[in-house]
Amino acid sequence: MKISFDSLKPAYIQIAEAIEDDIISGKLPEGSAAYSQLIIARELAVNPATAAKGINMLVSKGILEKQRGASMTVAFGALKLLLKERREKHFHEMISNLVSEAGKINLSEDEIIDEIRKFCRSTEEKNDE
Repeated sequence: MKISFDSLKPAYIQIAEAIEDDIISGKLPEGSAAYSQLIIARELAVNPATAAKGINMLVSKGILEKQRGASMTVAFGALKLLLKERREKHFHEMISNLVSEAGKINLSEDEIIDEIRKFCRSTEEKNDE
């Protein structure tokens, strides 16, 4: 897990997003123990309260669960929630930006789709190498 102190995004949000990324990638499976605030604070050289704020963000979203007398765990259903959120928020935001930028350079809908297909094919070819 890494955060950028040069980023305009607050550290606690970067921490929450890094944990989300680890859940999506399978590094933190549902039901498993999540990172503790003290480990995050030590590893990233941040205040434990900053780490706790990032963790608590995920608790309030239902991604992490507090287990009485035990460590924080990844909630069952967290992956589904995260994928849905990213599709709805991030993916639509990216498409909106793409369409807006394409309009500035007079790309038609068909040209946008063709460019996406070309990009996907080139990415698949790189992955096959």
